[in-house]
Formats: sequence, structure tokens, C-alpha cells
Amino acid sequence: MTRLIVSLLLATAVAGCAGSPAAPEPDVMEVTLEAPADKVQTAVTNVLTQGGYSVDQDEAGNVTTGMRREVRGPWNGLLRWRFGVGKSRVEARIVRQDESTTRLRLQVFYRGKDGLFDTWEEAETPLPQSAANEIRLIKNALRLL
Repeated sequence: MTRLIVSLLLATAVAGCAGSPAAPEPDVMEVTLEAPADKVQTAVTNVLTQGGYSVDQDEAGNVTTGMRREVRGPWNGLLRWRFGVGKSRVEARIVRQDESTTRLRLQVFYRGKDGLFDTWEEAETPLPQSAANEIRLIKNALRLL
């Protein structure tokens, strides 16, 4: 009987260690900016484009991007698809509050992997692509800092 209990405890301990790592917290920032909505939308588009993202916008104030371009040239697709260690995309929501105030919600989705044969998993966003850094760059573009 004690052998059975020890075996069950050992199996439980091994199964607990073999679980997948916890998913990171979403990388989201929401700020109110003292600037008109059209200027904020222009700044968001410019900052994300300069950061290597292809940007799509709609009339409702939603800005979405494709995966960030890591390198220039034909190897970018191969880098993102197979060899890369990280890839990110951004979604932003721009809401006009009045003529001079705009609410901006920005979320960065980041996936990473450790090696050539690993699968892509949700990972913590590195600082250069983080939502906080993107907001800082947008504020700089709007000259609000």
C-alpha cells in the first residue's frame, strides 16, 4: 500500500513539473493624450511604420499591423517563419474624447521560440517592441513629453 502511495506521489510530482510555462501578462497600455484624434492616428501610423510594421486602419479608429519586419530583403519571411526568436504585431484603438483629447489603447502581441525546431509560443515582449515604448515614441512624435 505504501508503495502505491509513493508511486502516486512521484507521478504527481513529475506531471506537475512537465507542465507548460505560464502565459505572460498581456502587453497593453491605455493613455489619454492631449492631441486631436487625427494627429494621434497619424502619429501611431508613422511610429509603427518606422518600427517595421505594415499598418492597416479603418474609419472606426482601429489600427492593426502585420508581423514586424525584422530585416530588409527576401530573407525576412524565412527569418519570421523559421529561424527567428521573436515576432510581434500591434493593435491600437483610437477614441476621440473631444476636440483636443484622445484616448489610445495599444496592445502588442509577441511570440517567441528558442530554436529551429521549436514551436512559437506567447512570450514576454522585449523592451524595444513593448507597448510602453511604443506609447513613448507616439508621445515623442506628438511632442507631448
